[in-house]
Amino acid sequence: MNNKMKHLFWVIGMAAIVVFSACSSEKKGPKITESGLDPLAFDSIVNNKEVKLYTLTNAKGMEVCITNFGGRVVSIMVPDKDGNLTDVVLGYDNLKQYTDSVNSPSDFGSTVGRYANRIKDGKITVGDSTYQLPRNNFGHCLHGGTSGWMYQVYDAEQPNDSTLVLKLTSPDGDNGFPGKVDVTATYSLTADNALDCKYEAVTDKETVINMTNHSYFNLNGDPMNEGMDMELYINADNWTPADATYMTTGEIKSVEGTPMDFRTAHAINEHVNDSTFDQIKNATGYDHNWCLNTYKDGKGDDTQVAVSLYSPRTGILLEVYTNEPGMQVYTGNFQGTGISCKNGIQYPKHVSVCLESQKYPDSPNKKDWPSPYLKPGEKYYSHLVYKFSVK
Repeated sequence: MNNKMKHLFWVIGMAAIVVFSACSSEKKGPKITESGLDPLAFDSIVNNKEVKLYTLTNAKGMEVCITNFGGRVVSIMVPDKDGNLTDVVLGYDNLKQYTDSVNSPSDFGSTVGRYANRIKDGKITVGDSTYQLPRNNFGHCLHGGTSGWMYQVYDAEQPNDSTLVLKLTSPDGDNGFPGKVDVTATYSLTADNALDCKYEAVTDKETVINMTNHSYFNLNGDPMNEGMDMELYINADNWTPADATYMTTGEIKSVEGTPMDFRTAHAINEHVNDSTFDQIKNATGYDHNWCLNTYKDGKGDDTQVAVSLYSPRTGILLEVYTNEPGMQVYTGNFQGTGISCKNGIQYPKHVSVCLESQKYPDSPNKKDWPSPYLKPGEKYYSHLVYKFSVK
């Protein structure tokens, strides 16, 4: 065989390798995320709308994965004190578990609406009309009702590697709430390792609205074991007590001299099992609203730290900023269900902490509290920032 023929066969062979490699690459599908998620496990059609997993990244290597089903944060990878990327939120590996509200119910990472937290007896008065909402939690309406926004598919657009824009139209009468509401939730991963969450809405009829994110944080990087050695700081002098059904009583009390005082950061497990304090005993942990000092004269200062959470194990510090008046702190008291979650792990009780910026619970029925009402021509705006660093 002469040299020309040898060269021809070499060229043909290399071309075949390139074609084979390209085909193999196509068969592999989307890249597995840094947190180990397979995007294909989230590709589906729900309520006649396309669902996907979206990945946000920044130049520092941080990664946030969000699905537009319920606007749920599925994973957040941040560096620990040794520079190792660590997933700091709870969740599931696939869409099927998120959509299965019977066998794997959860509000993991969700964008909550129309009204986060509880409304007493599921009743609100808007103008001269009274509306009955679903009573899906101890006789009260929780997180917008049985088919609240955490179970809806948002329209998603990712304009760049670090931003995801989610939109939803909630019709008049949705779960009993009045008014057609157009919602935009914008999640941005910033250059300084913060997940910036902006919630905006307009309505064609007076209504109530209260949005938040419901991520469960475990900064220890060890969701197999209880995480209450994490240290919590809450910039609040007061809190709102709740009754045995987790409903606020209407009182505002000082944290002074009580297990509700986190004005100096300390480990949550100092009091999380304190059965001598009725509020903790009833909730089997913390599940309460704090009245933030960062909110004064009807305005919240989202440049001040409202809450922080720190893991001495990993050195990861989470600082929370918001323009909202309240912060619901929930210590995973209903975890320990035996359901397998991300990586097949069965999360135990008290494995995580939710930090939910909000109007106070049942604000539609507490006229002296910051108002949750939205009228036509007005714009609802809620700002929440989860900023990560190493301490």
